[in-house]
Amino acid sequence: MPATRDNPQTPLAERLRPASLEDFRGQSHLLGPDKPLRRALESGRAHSMILWGPPGTGKTTLARLIAARAEAELITLSAVLAGVKEIREAVARAQARLAADGAASLLFIDEVHRFNKAQQDAFLPHVEDGTLTFIGATTENPSFALNNALLSRARVYVLQSLDADDLVAVLERALHDPRGGLAARGLALAPEAARLIAEGADGDARSALNLLELAAAAVDEGAVIGRDTVAAVASASLRRFDRGGDDFYDQISALHKSVRGSAPDAALYWLARMLDGGCDPLYLARRLVRIASEDIGNADPRALDLALNAWEAQARLGSPEGELALAQATVYLACAAKSNAVYTAWKAAQADARASGSLGVPLHLRNAPTRLMKELGHGRRYRYAHDEPEGYAADERYFPEELGERRYYAPVDRGLEIRIREKLERLAALDRAARARHGGRG
Repeated sequence: MPATRDNPQTPLAERLRPASLEDFRGQSHLLGPDKPLRRALESGRAHSMILWGPPGTGKTTLARLIAARAEAELITLSAVLAGVKEIREAVARAQARLAADGAASLLFIDEVHRFNKAQQDAFLPHVEDGTLTFIGATTENPSFALNNALLSRARVYVLQSLDADDLVAVLERALHDPRGGLAARGLALAPEAARLIAEGADGDARSALNLLELAAAAVDEGAVIGRDTVAAVASASLRRFDRGGDDFYDQISALHKSVRGSAPDAALYWLARMLDGGCDPLYLARRLVRIASEDIGNADPRALDLALNAWEAQARLGSPEGELALAQATVYLACAAKSNAVYTAWKAAQADARASGSLGVPLHLRNAPTRLMKELGHGRRYRYAHDEPEGYAADERYFPEELGERRYYAPVDRGLEIRIREKLERLAALDRAARARHGGRG
């Protein structure tokens, strides 16, 4: 039997899908008085748009409300199941409706980020000529998932996770709305249980209603659903953590930037968030090693050692024991002196290496293991630094002649790099003195 709102087997979240803006919760930045999406809704003139946001924030509901207000036929496709054939059928349906009575059609594509370029191109011309209005729903960043031609013809609206108060309001409405079937059972929801559901749903109204439905099935008619009942049905964490999506990359970005910003408490929070969400601890260990080189470098070389040790501890001990070593390394990295001088120098050296091509190694730096190589001048006039005053061959050249001298590494005035900078300044002074003695070098 197909799932409908009147079918008791239909999930509660579907049966209670808002039929008007008055019932819709959240997205006040888009639907508040005089906000852009509200104006579009109230005008009854639909335009092509992308609704980008986490699961359970109302993307499908908004598409339905927009179609209803525009008096347009809503043609719904799922990018998971549909292909070019289904898109062409939807276009033909819209064309027939337009030819018959001039009525508008709205093509709603759920999870549109799963469409490839060919599939997107299949309906783009019909958006351009006005045959249909397109609304796409996506949990992924549309600037990565959708082609530019489609993006340029659709306005992007960013939906936000619902806050706890909005989710509690959704739960209360579910208990009293006759469409849900819970009102007839006379159930109530204890405030602490409502808050637990709201916290567990993590901004997702659909998840909140699913949890309520599970809890309601576990109690008798007329009962008050308590915290213990909710905790029993919510046996698994519902924290949102898509290992391949924007939440993942946003959170690792927050962790990296907190360490870079010398904020140990925030860094620990984001580390805990990612571990709580199911991130592979060894992935986090690798990122900490990267941070130690990129943002600390030679300002505190011990940071790299500690990060590598934490990685090994996690690999040897596993979770949860190894996670404490990750936390230790995170705090140390956040508190350490910061320098991106090596990172910047490495990027500059890479750019020169790519741009300059295969320049020859200067003769005095070449290896000379055979007589022929020596006769060809390999290694000739090479100055052995250990035999030079202060163990330094002043004004010696090590770059290809065509490239000239380069300066990539500029130590910062923090941590151990203070001493490194002082040494490099001393060596530069020796170079200048040697150059002056020899009348300068080209």
